[in-house]
Amino acid sequence: MSATATSTSTSTTTTGIGLNWIQQQQEEQASRTPELRHGGVLAHPTSFTGEHGVGDLGQGARDFVDWLARAKVSRWQILPLGPTGYGDSPYQSLSTFAGNPLLISLEGLVADGLLEAGEIENPGFPADRVDYARVLEFKQEYLARAAERFRSKRGRLRDAYKRFCEEQAGWLDDFALYIALKADNELRPWNEWPRALALRDIAALDKARRRLKAAIETTRLTQFFFFRQWHAVKTYANAKGIQIIGDIPIFVALDSSDVWANQSGFQLDETGQPTAVAGVPPDYFSATGQLWGNPLYNWEAMRADGYRWWIERFRSTLALVDIVRVDHFRGFESYWSVPFGEETAENGEWVKGPGRDVFDAVSADLGAMPVIAEDLGLITLEVDELRNGLSFPGMAVLQFAFGSGSDNLYLPHNVHRNVIIYSGTHDNDTSAGWYAEQDVKTQDHARRYLRVSGDDIAWDLIRAAWQSVAETAIVPVQDILALGSEARMNTPGEPAGNWTWRMRPGELHDEYATGLAELGELYGR
Repeated sequence: MSATATSTSTSTTTTGIGLNWIQQQQEEQASRTPELRHGGVLAHPTSFTGEHGVGDLGQGARDFVDWLARAKVSRWQILPLGPTGYGDSPYQSLSTFAGNPLLISLEGLVADGLLEAGEIENPGFPADRVDYARVLEFKQEYLARAAERFRSKRGRLRDAYKRFCEEQAGWLDDFALYIALKADNELRPWNEWPRALALRDIAALDKARRRLKAAIETTRLTQFFFFRQWHAVKTYANAKGIQIIGDIPIFVALDSSDVWANQSGFQLDETGQPTAVAGVPPDYFSATGQLWGNPLYNWEAMRADGYRWWIERFRSTLALVDIVRVDHFRGFESYWSVPFGEETAENGEWVKGPGRDVFDAVSADLGAMPVIAEDLGLITLEVDELRNGLSFPGMAVLQFAFGSGSDNLYLPHNVHRNVIIYSGTHDNDTSAGWYAEQDVKTQDHARRYLRVSGDDIAWDLIRAAWQSVAETAIVPVQDILALGSEARMNTPGEPAGNWTWRMRPGELHDEYATGLAELGELYGR
Protein backbone atom coordinates (compact mmCIF):
# COMPACT_ATOMS: atom_id res chain seq x y z
CA MET A 1 0.00 0.00 0.00
CA SER A 2 1.39 3.45 -0.88
CA ALA A 3 2.27 6.01 1.76
CA THR A 4 -0.32 8.37 0.30
CA ALA A 5 -3.09 5.81 0.60
CA THR A 6 -2.03 5.04 4.12
CA SER A 7 -2.07 8.64 5.22
CA THR A 8 -5.52 9.17 3.73
CA SER A 9 -7.25 6.17 5.29
CA THR A 10 -5.50 5.67 8.61
CA SER A 11 -4.68 9.09 9.99
CA THR A 12 -4.18 8.62 13.73
CA THR A 13 -3.91 10.59 16.91
CA THR A 14 -1.04 10.07 19.28
CA THR A 15 -3.13 7.43 21.02
CA GLY A 16 -3.40 5.39 17.84
CA ILE A 17 -7.17 5.86 17.42
CA GLY A 18 -8.17 6.72 13.88
CA LEU A 19 -9.69 10.18 13.46
CA ASN A 20 -12.19 8.82 10.96
CA TRP A 21 -13.30 6.24 13.57
CA ILE A 22 -13.82 9.00 16.14
CA GLN A 23 -15.82 11.05 13.66
CA GLN A 24 -17.93 8.02 12.80
CA GLN A 25 -18.69 7.42 16.49
CA GLN A 26 -19.62 11.07 16.97
CA GLU A 27 -21.95 10.97 13.98
CA GLU A 28 -23.60 7.78 15.19
CA GLN A 29 -24.02 9.27 18.67
CA ALA A 30 -25.62 12.41 17.23
CA SER A 31 -28.06 10.42 15.11
CA ARG A 32 -29.03 7.94 17.82
CA THR A 33 -32.51 8.36 19.32
CA PRO A 34 -32.28 8.29 23.13
CA GLU A 35 -34.16 5.43 24.76
CA LEU A 36 -37.26 6.66 26.54
CA ARG A 37 -36.99 6.83 30.32
CA HIS A 38 -39.94 7.46 32.57
CA GLY A 39 -40.56 8.84 36.01
CA GLY A 40 -43.74 8.14 37.90
CA VAL A 41 -45.63 8.51 41.17
CA LEU A 42 -47.59 5.91 43.12
CA ALA A 43 -50.78 7.36 44.61
CA HIS A 44 -54.18 5.71 44.98
CA PRO A 45 -57.25 7.92 44.42
CA THR A 46 -58.48 7.31 47.98
CA SER A 47 -55.48 9.39 49.12
CA PHE A 48 -56.52 12.53 47.26
CA THR A 49 -57.97 15.58 48.94
CA GLY A 50 -61.70 16.22 48.96
CA GLU A 51 -64.61 17.13 51.19
CA HIS A 52 -66.42 13.82 51.48
CA GLY A 53 -64.12 11.65 53.55
CA VAL A 54 -62.19 9.91 50.79
CA GLY A 55 -60.32 10.92 47.67
CA ASP A 56 -62.47 10.55 44.58
CA LEU A 57 -62.54 10.99 40.81
CA GLY A 58 -63.48 14.63 40.88
CA GLN A 59 -61.42 17.79 41.15
CA GLY A 60 -58.88 16.22 43.51
CA ALA A 61 -57.95 13.67 40.85
CA ARG A 62 -57.57 16.36 38.19
CA ASP A 63 -55.50 18.51 40.51
CA PHE A 64 -53.19 15.57 41.08
CA VAL A 65 -52.85 14.95 37.34
CA ASP A 66 -52.03 18.64 36.85
CA TRP A 67 -49.34 18.33 39.54
CA LEU A 68 -47.88 15.28 37.78
CA ALA A 69 -47.70 17.27 34.55
CA ARG A 70 -45.87 20.12 36.31
CA ALA A 71 -43.49 17.54 37.84
CA LYS A 72 -42.74 16.34 34.28
CA VAL A 73 -43.46 12.70 35.07
CA SER A 74 -45.14 10.43 32.56
CA ARG A 75 -46.55 7.59 34.67
CA TRP A 76 -49.06 7.41 37.50
CA GLN A 77 -49.41 4.13 39.38
CA ILE A 78 -52.56 3.19 41.29
CA LEU A 79 -53.77 0.25 43.35
CA PRO A 80 -56.70 -1.98 42.30
CA LEU A 81 -59.84 0.07 41.65
CA GLY A 82 -62.38 -2.53 42.80
CA PRO A 83 -64.89 -2.19 45.64
CA THR A 84 -63.05 -2.93 48.87
CA GLY A 85 -64.06 -5.80 51.11
CA TYR A 86 -62.35 -7.34 54.14
CA GLY A 87 -60.05 -4.89 55.92
CA ASP A 88 -60.93 -2.16 53.42
CA SER A 89 -58.19 -3.62 51.21
CA PRO A 90 -58.18 -3.05 47.46
CA TYR A 91 -56.56 -6.50 47.29
CA GLN A 92 -59.65 -8.09 48.89
CA SER A 93 -62.22 -6.74 46.49
CA LEU A 94 -65.84 -7.77 46.04
CA SER A 95 -65.11 -7.92 42.30
CA THR A 96 -62.00 -7.80 40.13
CA PHE A 97 -64.06 -6.22 37.33
CA ALA A 98 -66.18 -3.65 39.19
CA GLY A 99 -65.24 -0.16 40.35
CA ASN A 100 -65.22 1.18 43.89
CA PRO A 101 -68.37 3.28 44.51
CA LEU A 102 -66.53 5.25 47.20
CA LEU A 103 -64.43 6.83 44.44
CA ILE A 104 -67.45 8.34 42.69
CA SER A 105 -67.37 12.12 42.89
CA LEU A 106 -70.60 13.59 44.22
CA GLU A 107 -69.70 16.87 42.52
CA GLY A 108 -69.56 14.92 39.27
CA LEU A 109 -73.10 13.70 39.86
CA VAL A 110 -74.14 17.31 40.50
CA ALA A 111 -72.65 18.25 37.12
CA ASP A 112 -74.71 15.47 35.53
CA GLY A 113 -77.88 16.86 37.09
CA LEU A 114 -78.37 13.83 39.34
CA LEU A 115 -77.73 15.64 42.62
CA GLU A 116 -78.08 19.23 43.76
CA ALA A 117 -75.09 20.91 45.37
CA GLY A 118 -77.16 22.29 48.23
CA GLU A 119 -78.42 18.89 49.31
CA ILE A 120 -74.96 17.36 49.94
CA GLU A 121 -74.08 17.66 53.61
CA ASN A 122 -70.54 17.67 54.97
CA PRO A 123 -70.40 15.58 58.17
CA GLY A 124 -66.91 16.79 59.02
CA PHE A 125 -64.80 13.84 57.96
CA PRO A 126 -61.10 13.86 58.92
CA ALA A 127 -58.91 15.39 56.22
CA ASP A 128 -55.95 13.01 56.63
CA ARG A 129 -57.63 9.61 57.07
CA VAL A 130 -60.40 7.56 55.47
CA ASP A 131 -63.06 6.27 57.86
CA TYR A 132 -64.40 3.65 55.45
CA ALA A 133 -67.49 2.66 57.42
CA ARG A 134 -68.67 6.26 57.85
CA VAL A 135 -67.89 7.21 54.26
CA LEU A 136 -69.69 4.16 52.88
CA GLU A 137 -72.84 4.94 54.87
CA PHE A 138 -72.67 8.58 53.81
CA LYS A 139 -72.11 7.98 50.10
CA GLN A 140 -74.59 5.13 49.70
CA GLU A 141 -77.45 7.50 50.45
CA TYR A 142 -76.43 9.96 47.72
CA LEU A 143 -75.61 7.26 45.17
CA ALA A 144 -79.05 5.72 45.68
CA ARG A 145 -80.62 9.16 45.29
CA ALA A 146 -78.69 9.79 42.07
CA ALA A 147 -79.68 6.37 40.71
CA GLU A 148 -83.35 7.05 41.43
CA ARG A 149 -83.24 10.38 39.59
CA PHE A 150 -81.39 8.81 36.69
CA ARG A 151 -84.28 6.38 36.11
CA SER A 152 -86.56 9.28 35.23
CA LYS A 153 -84.13 10.89 32.79
CA ARG A 154 -83.94 10.54 29.04
CA GLY A 155 -81.28 11.53 26.54
CA ARG A 156 -77.63 10.76 25.92
CA LEU A 157 -76.88 9.48 29.42
CA ARG A 158 -79.62 6.86 29.06
CA ASP A 159 -78.13 5.75 25.75
CA ALA A 160 -74.65 5.60 27.26
CA TYR A 161 -75.97 3.57 30.19
CA LYS A 162 -77.64 1.08 27.87
CA ARG A 163 -74.39 0.60 25.93
CA PHE A 164 -72.46 0.18 29.18
CA CYS A 165 -74.79 -2.57 30.40
CA GLU A 166 -74.56 -4.39 27.09
CA GLU A 167 -70.77 -4.15 26.86
CA GLN A 168 -70.13 -5.15 30.49
CA ALA A 169 -72.85 -7.79 30.82
CA GLY A 170 -70.26 -10.59 31.16
CA TRP A 171 -69.46 -9.51 34.72
CA LEU A 172 -71.97 -6.76 35.53
CA ASP A 173 -75.08 -8.93 35.71
CA ASP A 174 -73.51 -11.38 38.17
CA PHE A 175 -71.97 -8.59 40.25
CA ALA A 176 -75.21 -6.62 40.53
CA LEU A 177 -77.10 -9.75 41.59
CA TYR A 178 -74.35 -10.69 44.04
CA ILE A 179 -74.45 -7.25 45.72
CA ALA A 180 -78.24 -7.39 45.99
CA LEU A 181 -78.15 -10.90 47.44
CA LYS A 182 -75.39 -9.96 49.87
CA ALA A 183 -77.48 -7.07 51.21
CA ASP A 184 -80.51 -9.38 51.38
CA ASN A 185 -78.50 -11.87 53.46
CA GLU A 186 -77.22 -9.42 56.08
CA LEU A 187 -73.87 -8.97 54.26
CA ARG A 188 -72.83 -12.55 54.98
CA PRO A 189 -70.32 -14.22 52.60
CA TRP A 190 -71.97 -15.98 49.67
CA ASN A 191 -71.08 -19.45 50.95
CA GLU A 192 -73.27 -18.75 53.99
CA TRP A 193 -76.36 -17.90 51.93
CA PRO A 194 -79.20 -20.40 51.44
CA ARG A 195 -77.71 -23.33 49.56
CA ALA A 196 -79.73 -22.83 46.37
CA LEU A 197 -78.44 -19.25 46.04
CA ALA A 198 -74.88 -20.05 47.11
CA LEU A 199 -74.59 -22.84 44.54
CA ARG A 200 -76.42 -20.84 41.85
CA ASP A 201 -79.56 -22.86 41.29
CA ILE A 202 -81.09 -21.41 38.12
CA ALA A 203 -84.67 -21.22 39.43
CA ALA A 204 -83.57 -19.64 42.72
CA LEU A 205 -81.51 -17.01 40.90
CA ASP A 206 -84.35 -16.14 38.51
CA LYS A 207 -86.69 -15.66 41.46
CA ALA A 208 -84.11 -13.46 43.22
CA ARG A 209 -83.64 -11.31 40.12
CA ARG A 210 -87.36 -10.55 40.00
CA ARG A 211 -87.60 -9.83 43.73
CA LEU A 212 -84.46 -7.66 43.89
CA LYS A 213 -84.87 -5.87 40.56
CA ALA A 214 -84.60 -2.33 41.98
CA ALA A 215 -81.47 -3.06 44.03
CA ILE A 216 -79.84 -4.75 41.03
CA GLU A 217 -80.55 -1.72 38.87
CA THR A 218 -79.07 0.62 41.48
CA THR A 219 -75.81 -1.34 41.47
CA ARG A 220 -75.66 -1.28 37.68
CA LEU A 221 -76.16 2.48 37.70
CA THR A 222 -73.54 2.98 40.40
CA GLN A 223 -71.04 1.08 38.27
CA PHE A 224 -71.98 3.22 35.29
CA PHE A 225 -71.28 6.36 37.34
CA PHE A 226 -67.87 5.00 38.37
CA PHE A 227 -66.75 3.92 34.91
CA ARG A 228 -67.90 7.16 33.33
CA GLN A 229 -65.94 9.24 35.84
CA TRP A 230 -62.85 7.04 35.73
CA HIS A 231 -62.65 7.18 31.94
CA ALA A 232 -62.90 10.98 32.15
CA VAL A 233 -59.93 11.05 34.56
CA LYS A 234 -57.94 8.65 32.38
CA THR A 235 -58.65 10.71 29.26
CA TYR A 236 -57.52 13.83 31.13
CA ALA A 237 -54.27 12.15 32.23
CA ASN A 238 -53.51 10.69 28.81
CA ALA A 239 -54.04 14.07 27.18
CA LYS A 240 -51.27 15.43 29.40
CA GLY A 241 -48.89 12.63 28.36
CA ILE A 242 -49.38 10.56 31.51
CA GLN A 243 -49.89 6.79 31.34
CA ILE A 244 -51.65 4.99 34.17
CA ILE A 245 -50.27 1.78 35.68
CA GLY A 246 -52.93 -0.40 37.30
CA ASP A 247 -52.81 -3.57 39.35
CA ILE A 248 -54.06 -7.08 38.72
CA PRO A 249 -53.77 -8.98 42.01
CA ILE A 250 -53.06 -12.61 41.15
CA PHE A 251 -55.71 -13.81 43.62
CA VAL A 252 -59.27 -12.67 44.30
CA ALA A 253 -61.29 -12.63 47.52
CA LEU A 254 -63.37 -15.66 48.49
CA ASP A 255 -66.31 -13.40 49.24
CA SER A 256 -66.53 -11.92 45.77
CA SER A 257 -68.76 -12.15 42.76
CA ASP A 258 -65.74 -13.57 40.90
CA VAL A 259 -65.65 -16.75 42.99
CA TRP A 260 -69.41 -17.02 43.45
CA ALA A 261 -70.04 -16.77 39.69
CA ASN A 262 -67.11 -19.04 38.67
CA GLN A 263 -66.92 -21.68 41.40
CA SER A 264 -65.50 -24.42 39.17
CA GLY A 265 -62.42 -22.27 38.58
CA PHE A 266 -61.39 -22.37 42.24
CA GLN A 267 -60.32 -25.01 44.76
CA LEU A 268 -63.58 -25.25 46.73
CA ASP A 269 -65.45 -28.08 48.41
CA GLU A 270 -69.14 -28.88 47.88
CA THR A 271 -70.21 -26.21 50.40
CA GLY A 272 -68.18 -23.41 48.81
CA GLN A 273 -65.40 -23.47 51.40
CA PRO A 274 -61.83 -23.38 50.05
CA THR A 275 -59.79 -26.53 50.43
CA ALA A 276 -56.56 -24.51 50.36
CA VAL A 277 -55.77 -20.81 50.46
CA ALA A 278 -53.05 -18.46 49.26
CA GLY A 279 -50.21 -16.81 51.10
CA VAL A 280 -46.45 -16.59 51.20
CA PRO A 281 -43.97 -18.34 53.50
CA PRO A 282 -42.02 -16.49 56.22
CA ASP A 283 -40.12 -13.60 54.65
CA TYR A 284 -38.88 -10.03 55.09
CA PHE A 285 -42.36 -8.81 56.00
CA SER A 286 -43.43 -11.51 58.48
CA ALA A 287 -41.74 -14.25 60.51
CA THR A 288 -44.82 -16.48 60.19
CA GLY A 289 -45.45 -15.70 56.54
CA GLN A 290 -48.55 -13.99 55.21
CA LEU A 291 -51.82 -15.90 55.26
CA TRP A 292 -53.85 -14.06 52.66
CA GLY A 293 -56.77 -16.48 52.74
CA ASN A 294 -57.70 -16.11 49.07
CA PRO A 295 -59.00 -19.28 47.41
CA LEU A 296 -56.57 -20.91 45.00
CA TYR A 297 -57.37 -21.48 41.34
CA ASN A 298 -58.38 -24.78 39.81
CA TRP A 299 -55.89 -24.36 36.99
CA GLU A 300 -56.96 -27.55 35.22
CA ALA A 301 -60.52 -26.25 34.87
CA MET A 302 -59.28 -22.84 33.71
CA ARG A 303 -56.98 -24.43 31.16
CA ALA A 304 -59.88 -26.52 29.83
CA ASP A 305 -61.84 -23.43 28.74
CA GLY A 306 -58.80 -21.62 27.33
CA TYR A 307 -58.35 -19.34 30.36
CA ARG A 308 -61.39 -17.35 29.29
CA TRP A 309 -61.81 -15.74 32.74
CA TRP A 310 -58.23 -14.47 32.65
CA ILE A 311 -58.60 -13.15 29.13
CA GLU A 312 -61.64 -11.13 30.17
CA ARG A 313 -59.88 -9.95 33.31
CA PHE A 314 -56.95 -8.55 31.33
CA ARG A 315 -59.30 -7.09 28.72
CA SER A 316 -61.27 -5.28 31.40
CA THR A 317 -58.18 -3.96 33.19
CA LEU A 318 -56.55 -2.72 29.98
CA ALA A 319 -59.72 -0.76 29.25
CA LEU A 320 -59.12 1.13 32.51
CA VAL A 321 -55.33 1.59 32.52
CA ASP A 322 -52.44 1.78 30.07
CA ILE A 323 -50.02 -0.65 31.74
CA VAL A 324 -50.79 -3.62 33.99
CA ARG A 325 -48.72 -4.57 37.02
CA VAL A 326 -49.32 -8.25 37.79
CA ASP A 327 -49.13 -8.56 41.55
CA HIS A 328 -47.34 -11.67 42.92
CA PHE A 329 -46.21 -12.75 39.48
CA ARG A 330 -44.19 -15.61 40.98
CA GLY A 331 -47.49 -17.38 41.74
CA PHE A 332 -47.89 -18.23 38.07
CA GLU A 333 -44.72 -20.32 38.27
CA SER A 334 -45.35 -21.78 41.76
CA TYR A 335 -47.76 -20.69 44.47
CA TRP A 336 -47.76 -21.19 48.24
CA SER A 337 -50.70 -23.44 49.12
CA VAL A 338 -51.82 -23.45 52.75
CA PRO A 339 -54.45 -25.97 53.97
CA PHE A 340 -57.69 -24.19 54.84
CA GLY A 341 -58.01 -23.65 58.58
CA GLU A 342 -54.34 -22.96 59.34
CA GLU A 343 -53.75 -19.93 61.54
CA THR A 344 -50.49 -18.88 59.85
CA ALA A 345 -48.86 -19.45 56.47
CA GLU A 346 -46.01 -21.52 57.90
CA ASN A 347 -47.44 -24.96 57.08
CA GLY A 348 -47.82 -24.54 53.34
CA GLU A 349 -46.12 -25.97 50.29
CA TRP A 350 -45.07 -24.77 46.85
CA VAL A 351 -47.29 -26.04 44.05
CA LYS A 352 -46.55 -25.60 40.35
CA GLY A 353 -48.64 -22.99 38.58
CA PRO A 354 -49.67 -22.74 34.93
CA GLY A 355 -46.51 -20.93 33.81
CA ARG A 356 -46.73 -18.96 30.60
CA ASP A 357 -49.84 -20.78 29.35
CA VAL A 358 -52.09 -18.07 30.81
CA PHE A 359 -50.16 -15.21 29.21
CA ASP A 360 -49.93 -16.99 25.87
CA ALA A 361 -53.70 -17.43 25.87
CA VAL A 362 -54.29 -13.80 26.79
CA SER A 363 -51.85 -12.42 24.22
CA ALA A 364 -53.29 -14.69 21.52
CA ASP A 365 -56.64 -12.99 22.09
CA LEU A 366 -55.60 -9.45 23.03
CA GLY A 367 -52.21 -9.04 21.37
CA ALA A 368 -48.99 -7.88 23.01
CA MET A 369 -49.61 -6.71 26.56
CA PRO A 370 -47.87 -3.89 28.46
CA VAL A 371 -47.19 -5.84 31.67
CA ILE A 372 -44.96 -5.27 34.71
CA ALA A 373 -44.22 -8.42 36.71
CA GLU A 374 -44.12 -7.90 40.48
CA ASP A 375 -41.27 -10.29 41.25
CA LEU A 376 -40.38 -9.36 44.82
CA GLY A 377 -39.84 -11.82 47.66
CA LEU A 378 -38.51 -15.36 47.28
CA ILE A 379 -37.72 -15.51 43.57
CA THR A 380 -36.29 -18.64 42.01
CA LEU A 381 -34.42 -19.20 38.77
CA GLU A 382 -37.65 -20.65 37.30
CA VAL A 383 -39.54 -17.43 38.07
CA ASP A 384 -36.82 -15.35 36.42
CA GLU A 385 -36.89 -17.63 33.38
CA LEU A 386 -40.67 -17.25 33.12
CA ARG A 387 -40.51 -13.46 33.34
CA ASN A 388 -37.57 -13.20 30.94
CA GLY A 389 -39.24 -15.56 28.49
CA LEU A 390 -42.25 -13.25 28.42
CA SER A 391 -40.01 -10.14 28.22
CA PHE A 392 -41.86 -8.54 31.16
CA PRO A 393 -39.93 -5.97 33.20
CA GLY A 394 -39.53 -6.85 36.86
CA MET A 395 -39.26 -4.67 39.95
CA ALA A 396 -36.47 -3.42 42.21
CA VAL A 397 -37.05 -1.72 45.57
CA LEU A 398 -34.32 0.52 46.99
CA GLN A 399 -35.38 -0.09 50.59
CA PHE A 400 -34.28 -3.70 50.10
CA ALA A 401 -30.86 -2.69 48.76
CA PHE A 402 -28.95 -1.76 51.87
CA GLY A 403 -27.38 -3.61 54.77
CA SER A 404 -25.79 -6.47 52.83
CA GLY A 405 -23.05 -6.59 50.19
CA SER A 406 -22.28 -5.01 46.83
CA ASP A 407 -23.93 -7.96 45.09
CA ASN A 408 -27.43 -6.99 46.32
CA LEU A 409 -29.57 -7.03 43.19
CA TYR A 410 -31.52 -3.93 44.24
CA LEU A 411 -28.48 -1.66 44.53
CA PRO A 412 -28.61 0.78 41.62
CA HIS A 413 -25.32 -0.44 40.11
CA ASN A 414 -26.85 -3.94 39.75
CA VAL A 415 -30.20 -2.85 38.32
CA HIS A 416 -30.65 -3.27 34.57
CA ARG A 417 -32.80 -1.37 32.11
CA ASN A 418 -35.74 -3.77 31.91
CA VAL A 419 -36.75 -3.03 35.51
CA ILE A 420 -39.14 -0.67 37.26
CA ILE A 421 -37.27 0.78 40.24
CA TYR A 422 -39.08 2.02 43.34
CA SER A 423 -37.98 3.72 46.53
CA GLY A 424 -40.73 1.64 48.17
CA THR A 425 -44.17 0.24 47.37
CA HIS A 426 -47.56 0.35 49.08
CA ASP A 427 -46.45 -2.60 51.23
CA ASN A 428 -43.31 -0.83 52.50
CA ASP A 429 -42.98 1.76 55.19
CA THR A 430 -42.33 5.25 53.88
CA SER A 431 -38.65 5.79 53.12
CA ALA A 432 -38.23 8.16 56.06
CA GLY A 433 -39.99 5.67 58.32
CA TRP A 434 -37.92 2.78 56.95
CA TYR A 435 -34.62 4.57 57.52
CA ALA A 436 -35.53 5.54 61.09
CA GLU A 437 -36.16 1.88 61.96
CA GLN A 438 -32.97 0.44 60.45
CA ASP A 439 -29.96 -0.69 62.44
CA VAL A 440 -26.76 1.35 62.47
CA LYS A 441 -25.08 -0.89 59.88
CA THR A 442 -27.87 -0.47 57.33
CA GLN A 443 -28.12 3.28 57.88
CA ASP A 444 -24.36 3.62 57.47
CA HIS A 445 -24.38 1.54 54.27
CA ALA A 446 -27.15 3.70 52.80
CA ARG A 447 -25.33 6.93 53.66
CA ARG A 448 -21.98 5.75 52.30
CA TYR A 449 -23.47 4.30 49.11
CA LEU A 450 -25.57 7.37 48.36
CA ARG A 451 -22.88 9.78 49.70
CA VAL A 452 -25.44 11.66 51.79
CA SER A 453 -25.97 12.66 55.41
CA GLY A 454 -29.26 10.79 55.72
CA ASP A 455 -31.12 13.92 56.79
CA ASP A 456 -33.31 13.84 53.66
CA ILE A 457 -33.30 10.12 52.93
CA ALA A 458 -36.61 10.05 51.04
CA TRP A 459 -35.33 12.47 48.39
CA ASP A 460 -31.93 10.77 48.44
CA LEU A 461 -33.66 7.56 47.34
CA ILE A 462 -35.76 9.42 44.80
CA ARG A 463 -32.58 10.81 43.27
CA ALA A 464 -30.98 7.34 43.25
CA ALA A 465 -34.04 5.92 41.47
CA TRP A 466 -34.03 8.72 38.88
CA GLN A 467 -30.27 8.26 38.31
CA SER A 468 -30.54 4.52 37.71
CA VAL A 469 -30.57 2.92 34.26
CA ALA A 470 -34.02 1.41 34.96
CA GLU A 471 -36.50 2.21 32.21
CA THR A 472 -39.02 3.55 34.75
CA ALA A 473 -38.56 4.97 38.25
CA ILE A 474 -41.59 5.28 40.53
CA VAL A 475 -41.91 6.68 44.04
CA PRO A 476 -44.88 6.77 46.42
CA VAL A 477 -46.29 10.24 46.93
CA GLN A 478 -45.55 9.86 50.66
CA ASP A 479 -41.82 9.84 49.82
CA ILE A 480 -42.16 13.00 47.76
CA LEU A 481 -43.69 14.57 50.87
CA ALA A 482 -40.87 13.03 53.00
CA LEU A 483 -43.40 11.69 55.51
CA GLY A 484 -42.73 9.21 58.29
CA SER A 485 -44.38 5.94 59.29
CA GLU A 486 -47.62 7.72 60.17
CA ALA A 487 -48.25 7.93 56.41
CA ARG A 488 -47.68 4.24 55.66
CA MET A 489 -50.33 2.83 53.34
CA ASN A 490 -50.24 -0.84 54.33
CA THR A 491 -48.53 -3.11 56.84
CA PRO A 492 -48.66 -6.69 55.50
CA GLY A 493 -50.03 -9.15 58.04
CA GLU A 494 -51.96 -6.46 59.93
CA PRO A 495 -55.71 -7.02 59.32
CA ALA A 496 -56.89 -3.51 60.27
CA GLY A 497 -55.82 0.11 60.12
CA ASN A 498 -54.45 0.05 56.58
CA TRP A 499 -55.27 1.95 53.37
CA THR A 500 -56.51 5.03 55.25
CA TRP A 501 -53.82 7.67 54.57
CA ARG A 502 -54.79 10.85 52.72
CA MET A 503 -52.94 13.97 51.65
CA ARG A 504 -53.88 17.14 53.47
CA PRO A 505 -55.15 20.05 51.36
CA GLY A 506 -52.22 22.03 49.96
CA GLU A 507 -49.65 19.47 51.14
CA LEU A 508 -48.50 18.46 47.65
CA HIS A 509 -47.34 21.91 46.57
CA ASP A 510 -45.40 23.03 43.52
CA GLU A 511 -41.96 23.08 45.16
CA TYR A 512 -42.10 19.28 45.11
CA ALA A 513 -43.12 19.33 41.46
CA THR A 514 -40.20 21.60 40.64
CA GLY A 515 -37.78 19.31 42.46
CA LEU A 516 -39.01 16.24 40.60
CA ALA A 517 -38.95 18.07 37.28
CA GLU A 518 -35.32 19.09 37.87
CA LEU A 519 -34.35 15.48 38.53
CA GLY A 520 -36.12 14.47 35.35
CA GLU A 521 -34.17 17.05 33.37
CA LEU A 522 -30.87 15.98 34.92
CA TYR A 523 -31.33 12.28 34.35
CA GLY A 524 -33.39 12.21 31.18
CA ARG A 525 -36.77 11.13 32.55
